[in-house]
Amino acid sequence: MITFEGVTKRYADGTIAVNDLHLEVPTAEITVLVGPSGCGKTTSLRMINRMIDATEGKILLDGVDVRTIDPPTLRRGIGYVIQQAGLFPHRKIVDNVATVPYLLGWDKSKARARAMELLERVGLDTALAERYPFQLSGGQQQRVGVARALAADPPVLLMDEPFSAVDPIVRTSLQDELLRLQSDLHKTIVFVTHDIDEAVKLGDRVAVLRVGGTLAQVADPATLLSAPADDFVREFLGRDRGIRRLSFVPADLPLRTDLTVPDDADISKVAGVAAASGLTWLAVVDSGGRPSGWVNAADLPLSGTVADLRLMPYGTFVAGRDSLRSALDAALLAPSGGAIAVDDEGRVTGVATAGALAAATSGIAAEGVGTGRG
Repeated sequence: MITFEGVTKRYADGTIAVNDLHLEVPTAEITVLVGPSGCGKTTSLRMINRMIDATEGKILLDGVDVRTIDPPTLRRGIGYVIQQAGLFPHRKIVDNVATVPYLLGWDKSKARARAMELLERVGLDTALAERYPFQLSGGQQQRVGVARALAADPPVLLMDEPFSAVDPIVRTSLQDELLRLQSDLHKTIVFVTHDIDEAVKLGDRVAVLRVGGTLAQVADPATLLSAPADDFVREFLGRDRGIRRLSFVPADLPLRTDLTVPDDADISKVAGVAAASGLTWLAVVDSGGRPSGWVNAADLPLSGTVADLRLMPYGTFVAGRDSLRSALDAALLAPSGGAIAVDDEGRVTGVATAGALAAATSGIAAEGVGTGRG
C-alpha cells in the first residue's frame, strides 16, 4: 500500500505542482494517475521514490515514511519505467535488464540468468539479449525497460507514460502485455498517462488530477465513466464516455444459430434459411466454421451457390470474453447491423442481431455497469 497524506510539492518560485494530495494506492493493483499537462501526475509519481521530495505531508510505503529511507536503497526496491525506455546505449540488452541485480551485488551469472528469464516473460526473443538498444525497435526497447524494472522482483512498479512514444498498434500490444504480466505478478503499480483510454483500460483505479495538482476524483474505471464527480472530470473524460462505459459491460447477448449458411450452399438453400429465420441478412461460414462475410437474401440471383456471390464485410466478437463495446463495434462494421460471435479459435457460435444489441445498450444507464476491465 502506498499512501499520500496531505502531500504538497511547492517550488522555490512559489509554483505548486501538487496540492494537499490524499490518495491510497492499494497493494497488487494498478492505480493510474491521469490528467492534463501541469496537473502534477509525474511529480506525484517521482515523490514516491524520492526523485523529488515532498514539501509537506507524508508518503507512506507499507506504513513507512519514504523520507526515512535512504534514496538509493529506496529506488533499488522500486521498479521504474519511463518514456523511450531510458536504456544504457553502451550496454547489451541482457546487461541493461540486469542493472539493478548488479547494483544489489548479485553474482553476474545469476543476474544474467534472471535477465534472460525476464526477456522471455515480457515477450522478447532471448536472441536479442546480445544486441544493443539501437538495434531494437521502440516497442522492443519498452519491453526491455519493463523487464529491467522487474529484474530484482520489486513489489512496487512506477511507470511514467511508458508507452506514449510508440505507435498505436505497438502501444496496444504493450498495454495487453502489461495486463498479462500483472495477472501473473500482482505488483503494486502506479502508472502515469495523459490518455484517458489508456487509463480506463489499465487501471483498477483511476485518479484524475486537475491543473494545479489537486485530486478531482478517484474511482474504478466503470464508476468514473458513469458518475464523473464534476464538470472538469466530465469534460476530461470526453463526449464519448458513454461508449467507453460499454467496455465494462460483458457481451451477454442472445445468439441466434439459425442465421448462418455454409459458403458452398445453393442459392435456393440460402433463400430458404432466410425465409425460415425471418431475416434477410445471413452470415456465411467456411468449411472450418469461420466467418466469411454477410449475404443479403433479398439480393440473391436466381441460381448458383454462395461461393459465386460477393460477400459483405463483417465484424466479430468473442462470446463470453469480449465486452458489449466489442460486440457493438463488430456490428458497426457490417451492413446487417449484426455481430458475429466466435469462440477462441475463431469459429462462429452464433449471431447477435441488431435488435439484440439495441436492447442490450438501451438498458445500460438504468441498470448500471460492473467494475471489471473490458
